[in-house]
Amino acid sequence: MRRAATLIVKVVGVLLLLAAAGAAILASLNHRLPDHSALVDRLSEAEKARLAEVFHLRQQVGQVVWPGWEQADIPLIVYNETYAFLLGLPNPADGWRTVPQNEPRGGPWELVAGETFLGQPYYRQRLADGVTPQAFTVRVGDQWAASLQTKEWLEIALRLQLADELPPLLAEVVPYGWFVPALVGHSEGYITKVSHETFHAYQGQMAPARLDNAETALRLYTDRYPWEDEAFAAAWQQELALLAAALEAESPADRIELTRRFLDQRDQRRLQYGLPAAGEIFERQREWLEGLAKYVELAAWRQAAQSPAYQPTAALAADPDFRGYGTFAGRWRSEISTLRQQADRQGDSRFYYSGMAQAFLLDELMPEWKGRIMSGGVWLEGLLAEAVRE
Repeated sequence: MRRAATLIVKVVGVLLLLAAAGAAILASLNHRLPDHSALVDRLSEAEKARLAEVFHLRQQVGQVVWPGWEQADIPLIVYNETYAFLLGLPNPADGWRTVPQNEPRGGPWELVAGETFLGQPYYRQRLADGVTPQAFTVRVGDQWAASLQTKEWLEIALRLQLADELPPLLAEVVPYGWFVPALVGHSEGYITKVSHETFHAYQGQMAPARLDNAETALRLYTDRYPWEDEAFAAAWQQELALLAAALEAESPADRIELTRRFLDQRDQRRLQYGLPAAGEIFERQREWLEGLAKYVELAAWRQAAQSPAYQPTAALAADPDFRGYGTFAGRWRSEISTLRQQADRQGDSRFYYSGMAQAFLLDELMPEWKGRIMSGGVWLEGLLAEAVRE
């Protein structure tokens, strides 16, 4: 008995030593991770390759993903901790304007000397006072542009944010070098995230009033929405589970039945918890704005994966973080899992996923839906109800 106890103590001791060694290795690796961009005043060749693929992907698969999006003139703004860079817009007006507030930000754009992007000059301006174009769409003069961090700065900023929010000891040993790129989705995930923002610019071009209203609703109504109500969240959970089940259904009949149940559950939740008309409109607006962009993000990835003839830009071959679009199947499983978890998440990310799911269901149930959804008063759930009407 004493020998067994001694053995257990030794085994536990070895395990603790191994855990301590592992933690020390992780902490050492984390301390070697950069806390600033390698290039600040211009875009690296790797960043240029990813952004060139954003244009290439939209031009090659955009007509299938969303007719008209592939031809839209959509410049890009990407930014790091010090500079914002403007690509695809010659002779730009000064700065940018926020959406929907239409507030001027920034100053004159200057040419990046000796640099080109897709054979054309591009521009930059130094960021001041922490003001950035953020991840969305902005206006440069009369032009709608998409905006996001550079991939390098997005990952650094995300890691620094996570480390700041975690308890100090845990923050030291989280494997950021693996975790953060996987969270972003590696280079293909970043490319499609930029595509997400280009679709917001397209929404602005096609339905500017709807985009403004959907963004204004977030500012005006978010404090009134019952995010913290546990029973309300449980009812939402049932909706999300039904959406996920409908997406995974193997037969059209099952998909239709699960979609009907989702719509019934949504009506019941709103009635049972007395959600006012403004709350219902808020949900529909956010699903229209962010759900459609999330749909395009994933649909572009899927189309590139499923198109045998599709070839990414050649420069991506030098990017070790580009895994290819064939990773879509794993990403889709991850997104469905995330969809199921949204009722417990803070903020409006649930609408990204509930809107995305409805859009993919409409692909199956009402193939012509994209020709109608930009029109005023047309919502995803309304088209779904029409599609499954007996």
